[in-house]
Amino acid sequence: MEIWDIYDKNRIKTGRTVVRGKSEALSENEFRLVVFIAVFNSKGEMLIQQRQPFKEGWPGFWDITAGGSAISGDTSQQAAARELFEEVGITADFSKTLPHFTINVEDNAFCDFFLIKRDVDIDSLQLGYDEVAQVKWATKQEIFDMIDAGIFVPCQDGVIDLCFSLIERRKTLKYDEV
Repeated sequence: MEIWDIYDKNRIKTGRTVVRGKSEALSENEFRLVVFIAVFNSKGEMLIQQRQPFKEGWPGFWDITAGGSAISGDTSQQAAARELFEEVGITADFSKTLPHFTINVEDNAFCDFFLIKRDVDIDSLQLGYDEVAQVKWATKQEIFDMIDAGIFVPCQDGVIDLCFSLIERRKTLKYDEV
């Protein structure tokens, strides 16, 4: 059972929590915190995951490296580290970084995106069975083709492009760094 903290429109915790999956809807001015982590290799490809066919929400679809809701008490950084490890077995310390960008790609959610440059051997990853069926590296064009084919989780216009553009411009970000 996941419990989520609820935030106001200024991203201040309201003191209210909700249980994931309960019918209790958030009001127009209530938000939860969601994190997404995109891992890029030195070739400029993004590590993408295929969601398990039995996973609720976009079963069998391809998605960015990792993501999920922050649980009560999590900071964005803690949630990112937890989700990345739970889904693909990658350890990263986000404690000294801010999200690279925040947008609202889901209703009633602050969606924080973290970008990592790291060459990862995908054969050595420990995939979270409940979450991930498989992973692979993909170029921006391959992801756009997957979106057009209806096999990649629908993204708000420009999210994938923004991830790739930001990682390409972050020349000072060393590999193996968050």
